[in-house]
Amino acid sequence: MRLMVTGGAGYVGSVVAAQLVEAGHDVTVLDDLSTGHADAVPDGARFVKGSITEAADVLAEGFDGVLHFAAKSLVGESVERPELYWSHNLGGTLALLDAMRRTGVGRIVFSSTAATYGEPESTPIPETAPTRPTNPYGASKLAVDTALTAYAGLYGLAAVSLRYFNVAGAYGRFRERHAVETHLIPNVLKVALGERESVSVFGEDYPTADGTCVRDYVHVADLARAHLLALDACAPAAHAVYNLGNGTGFSVREVIDVCREVTGHEIPAVFGPRRPGDPAVLVASSEKIRRELGWEPDHTTLHSIVRDAWTALQA
Repeated sequence: MRLMVTGGAGYVGSVVAAQLVEAGHDVTVLDDLSTGHADAVPDGARFVKGSITEAADVLAEGFDGVLHFAAKSLVGESVERPELYWSHNLGGTLALLDAMRRTGVGRIVFSSTAATYGEPESTPIPETAPTRPTNPYGASKLAVDTALTAYAGLYGLAAVSLRYFNVAGAYGRFRERHAVETHLIPNVLKVALGERESVSVFGEDYPTADGTCVRDYVHVADLARAHLLALDACAPAAHAVYNLGNGTGFSVREVIDVCREVTGHEIPAVFGPRRPGDPAVLVASSEKIRRELGWEPDHTTLHSIVRDAWTALQA
């Protein structure tokens, strides 16, 4: 298939683009490089520098589908500057959907987020859980999901949204490279690299086994493979939603301990008070995508996820 990957110069988008090329697809990456990196575009993919609001000119060349990753994704920034998230995440995606409609591109896989659920009533979180996002980032992604449902009903769009929390690990040379890093594993590994003195832990009195927050981590290679399965599963006039998770939550202490083991570094941790709004446990259920699409993660241990991230950082 001839496919466009928006945000394909970013972390997850680049891995998906690489796997699509490996699968024999004709891939075009559209990215404005505001947070992505030109050298992250995989060999064999065509690169077009531009924003998703400019997608119509490229789509007019004729495409079979879009995998959409271009988005603002910092929760804190979304609270401070919500207009960026509504204009880019929602406004930009609406422009993309309109361009797809006008050029006859009828298939899309959307990189959504489990932040659409907000603070869950129970975990693991199923797709049937109430969607009550607690920040503009999650709200803007939920609004896109709502738009996809509408476009499927009105225009016959074939759409799949994949919702996930924490992506980690690396796929060959493709790794996390964020100017503002908010994810735990890369921040812990930065201590081992000597780029930070210590890692901050917010709260050690949660109702969990070791008192620290428990989160879901899924390997980026497994996550990317789910996007390829979703691409094949897109059905006309339907919008399917799938959660993606490892199936096991890992605590902050566990993450730090595994990073110490993998890197051989002490990695000092500084414990402080809880951050407002941090739930004790966030784990997304992936039962539906396992059952319906046959997706199974190959990297189920925290050790393998951290090991791949560490190896890529040292390359």
